Amino acid sequence: MNARKKRLVSTAIAAIMAVSVPMSVMAQDGAKQAAPWYQDGVQTLVTKGIVDKGVQQNQEISVKDFIRYAVVSLTYQHGIDPMKVASEKGWLKEGEFTSVDAPIKRGEMARMMVRALGKEQGETSLAEYATSAKALGLIQGNADGSLHEDQSVTVAQAAVVLKNYRNKMLSTMDDRGVSQISVEDFMRNPSSFGYELSPDGKYLSYAGTWENRSNVFVEKIGEKSKPIRVTSSKDRDVADFFWKGDNILYRKDKGGDENFHVYSSTFNGNKEVDLTPYDKVSVQLVSDLPGVGDEILISMNKEDAAIFDVYKLNVKTGETKLIAKNPGNITAWVADRQGKIRLASESDGVVSTLLYRDTEEEAFKPLATLHFGDTINPLGFSADGKSIYAISNNGRDKTALVKLNVKGKEEVLYQHPEVNVTGAFYDKKQDKMLAAIYVTDKTHLKFFDDKFEALHRKLQQKLGVSESEIGLNDYNEDMTRLIVSVSNDKTYGMYYLYDNVSGELTFLGNMSPWLMPDQMADMYPISYKSRDGLTIHGYLTLPKNKKPQNLPMIVNPHGGPWIRDMWGFSPDVQLLANRGYAVLQMNFRSSMGYGKSFMDAGNKQWGLKIQDDITDGVQWAIQQGIADPKRVGIYGISFGGFSALTGITKTPELYAAAVDHVGITNMFSLLGTVPPYWENMRNLYNERVGNVEKDKEMLKQVSPVFHVDKIVTPLFVAQGANDPRVKKADSDQFVEALKKRGAQVEYMVKDNEGHGFTNEENLIDFFSTMIKFLDKYLKP
Repeated sequence: MNARKKRLVSTAIAAIMAVSVPMSVMAQDGAKQAAPWYQDGVQTLVTKGIVDKGVQQNQEISVKDFIRYAVVSLTYQHGIDPMKVASEKGWLKEGEFTSVDAPIKRGEMARMMVRALGKEQGETSLAEYATSAKALGLIQGNADGSLHEDQSVTVAQAAVVLKNYRNKMLSTMDDRGVSQISVEDFMRNPSSFGYELSPDGKYLSYAGTWENRSNVFVEKIGEKSKPIRVTSSKDRDVADFFWKGDNILYRKDKGGDENFHVYSSTFNGNKEVDLTPYDKVSVQLVSDLPGVGDEILISMNKEDAAIFDVYKLNVKTGETKLIAKNPGNITAWVADRQGKIRLASESDGVVSTLLYRDTEEEAFKPLATLHFGDTINPLGFSADGKSIYAISNNGRDKTALVKLNVKGKEEVLYQHPEVNVTGAFYDKKQDKMLAAIYVTDKTHLKFFDDKFEALHRKLQQKLGVSESEIGLNDYNEDMTRLIVSVSNDKTYGMYYLYDNVSGELTFLGNMSPWLMPDQMADMYPISYKSRDGLTIHGYLTLPKNKKPQNLPMIVNPHGGPWIRDMWGFSPDVQLLANRGYAVLQMNFRSSMGYGKSFMDAGNKQWGLKIQDDITDGVQWAIQQGIADPKRVGIYGISFGGFSALTGITKTPELYAAAVDHVGITNMFSLLGTVPPYWENMRNLYNERVGNVEKDKEMLKQVSPVFHVDKIVTPLFVAQGANDPRVKKADSDQFVEALKKRGAQVEYMVKDNEGHGFTNEENLIDFFSTMIKFLDKYLKP
């Protein structure tokens, strides 16, 4: 036997001895030899797309390759840097590997797996880690007890260890799920939320439930007297509210028509006054004019339905005074600290210009010109009024936090290499940005101020939560009193009042005290590659105490499409998980947050490459063994509803059931009936969605109404009668066409809803019906 053959034989023997297995595995049954001990583990890696089919099982693997195997196999994050994921999870520490290209040792592999299980107990050597890994059932040794911690790992060994890890995790689940929680409990209006401090810091306002509607309550800080309800809305939830001096102002629409008015209420809530009682008019807040008596700045489309002018509104009398006339192309107005309108954005939907003026008596002049896809979102003026803080991607792919002087010169304060910066914390007193906000898998902060960071870390420690779970919702100018919230994938929201002087933390309220976090499901950040090579990020929620194998799965594409899903609590996702469904959400191309080029990749791709991204996600979940390919459903709202309809026309074999909630059925109708105040954005829709003349064939191709004949999947459709965007007539036509074909379709219409249901009783009815529908077709 030559030296090369001896080396190969000894390597193979060492591999067998290093992971001992029952003799029956190696035994022969007559002339037929049993499968090699490592075959099942290697096949799993092949099936999941982690290694190639023809991989040599006895070849050594590098540190980098094992980390990739482990991350992709165990974390659902398949499209991003594995080293980064492993480091963030604490599986490896800086300086532990001299070279990631060198072969990984068995002891090093053991160290990673022990940490991944959360079972590290002060081990200081690779031998100790190997011993711990053996005790945990991850690796085996020779008959003499040796563990070969310094020996290089082969593909076969890695495959078996990863299989052992997975089996150990699965063994902790009895696969019985959890007790069912009622639809009513998931869809009830929150108990209390949206806490804010009054300007004088003596009172708290918050939204709570009265007559099954979200209304506003006020309580005095430090007193245990009963909170006072200050609004009495029975027809519609209060959409938002804010303090003006010692008054509470709030906005709401009627029946979902999206024409929001500004209301005021007496302190006892007995009298509701519509301060903007104009028919078919929508009102937006420009500035609450802090320090100015009884006036605020609003914009509304009172004179022309298509454009918003700025008015000064007296909140006591309802009197309005025109402050800035819109020439027709202004899409946003910004006031300085004194309440003077000094910034405006004009746009034809494609090319935009940020306009500036020193005083309200002067004409606006261009400050920055923005081309298609470029944005500058002003956050406010600096103390001296000579600079603007903003979130901008002008000249770059990702949005950054910037400071722009009135000459147009930009200073970048922070930018993230992978995702957009989405916001910032600002200290008005110091005239200083304290931190930037960005969202990767979860929400994170980049701190600029040591005191603010210390405050944040102290709150994290007091509340026992991570950076991603804590929110600073409101604070006074001196930051001596703060409203702090805690929210995560299993907690809707908890609110606290923090005294930064005494260190006292006072519990204020729980959004859903009837839902126990230990009964909720985990939401995992995931990623996968699209068929054309894009990394698609998303979230996978797995039912609690169910093995993540061959589960019925609901694909839940988000609306927009120019928004994104985020890690956090979702009542409808948790409801589905509680009923035993895995839920897959993906941020397909055109989703916000990942840069200009990623969003632009979705231009004119509704129902095309965007839908391919969704389909690729389904195939990924099936490939990972998570989803039962015969029990996949799809459910979405608005654009997500359109995606559900597209899914059952484009890939009908993929879905066993579908739910469309106010989804688009006819692209021509959508583009032809946009609200008047969206009219100046028509050029944007022409670029991002399609032109009804130039792209007629494409729009017809992707409109579900023209493909009713392809639908064989059972479908449930829900529609709001007052929807200003997706017209009821379109859904009526679509459902009628299905019924004529004898298709399995259920239809729900709510007369007091618009683009998506918000009233509690309607949500309960919709989701109760949806669960019964899905169970019928996905749980035979």
